[in-house]
Amino acid sequence: MQAKNIAVIGSGRIGRAWAIVFAKSGFDVTIHDASKAMLDGAIPAIRESVQDLASFDLIDESVDTVVSRITAREHLADAVAEADLVQENIAEVVEAKRALFIELDRLTKPDSILASSTSGLPASMFTEGIDGRARCLVAHPVNPPSLVPLVELCGAPWTSRDTMERARAVYEEARQKPVTVNREISGFLLNRLQGALLDEALSLYEQGYASAADLDTVIRDGLAMRWSFMGPFETIDLNAPGGVADYAARYGGTYKSIAAGRLPFDWSAETLGKLDAERRAVLPREQIEERSRWRDRRLMALLAHRRDIEDGEA
Repeated sequence: MQAKNIAVIGSGRIGRAWAIVFAKSGFDVTIHDASKAMLDGAIPAIRESVQDLASFDLIDESVDTVVSRITAREHLADAVAEADLVQENIAEVVEAKRALFIELDRLTKPDSILASSTSGLPASMFTEGIDGRARCLVAHPVNPPSLVPLVELCGAPWTSRDTMERARAVYEEARQKPVTVNREISGFLLNRLQGALLDEALSLYEQGYASAADLDTVIRDGLAMRWSFMGPFETIDLNAPGGVADYAARYGGTYKSIAAGRLPFDWSAETLGKLDAERRAVLPREQIEERSRWRDRRLMALLAHRRDIEDGEA
């Protein structure tokens, strides 16, 4: 089966971004939301985002062509009837997801792939007992998926290999970067790695080793410079003349010592209040949305740069 039709359930930020991902890659997309007000605002918001992408030359067709592939559907049954893949984006509530997946299993074609954008709930928590559970999986994106291409694919113990392979093919066709999580784990891969770094950053902040601004600088102007185009394993492989084994021989003892002395962060209200005050002094709360849009434009510029580099290497 070659996927042509995608249904996006939930028209918030993630859902709208998924609709853009698929539409700009040539898929026909239906989008549905239980809230009529949210659904009514979806297409205008999508058009605005696609116009931003066009300003960075990140779409291959006109704005009108991309947006024309997306249709809002008020009724769930209409939205999913022809879907080859359903991308669910509702709230992180187990019972709500279970109820929706039961409906999706009933309303969709037997070979449709049913994928959840959940950022932390394993598929086994909301697909157990569903007749078509073999076609259900998690497809966890990074916010927003229209600008950050990673998607983590993680099946339940009963998800079929065929489902995983077909899902990966769909996301690759949509020009995302799918990775396979071999078995269920809380937080999947990205949030566990992000959580480990965030825990240490908060711990260092709580212990008074540096300000929040300086810790952000360490990542933004230090680690992230390399991490924007290579991962941690390739980084250490290139940081010693003899590769990973040489790096481990040189620095393994240091990292063991650091790990032994780490103080995990317990998410104390006092420290988080201090951090929030420091951030609000830099960025007033009413400016967060504007700064988020700035972040998205910076991501667009980075995507355009990476595309140009990759085209030059082809």
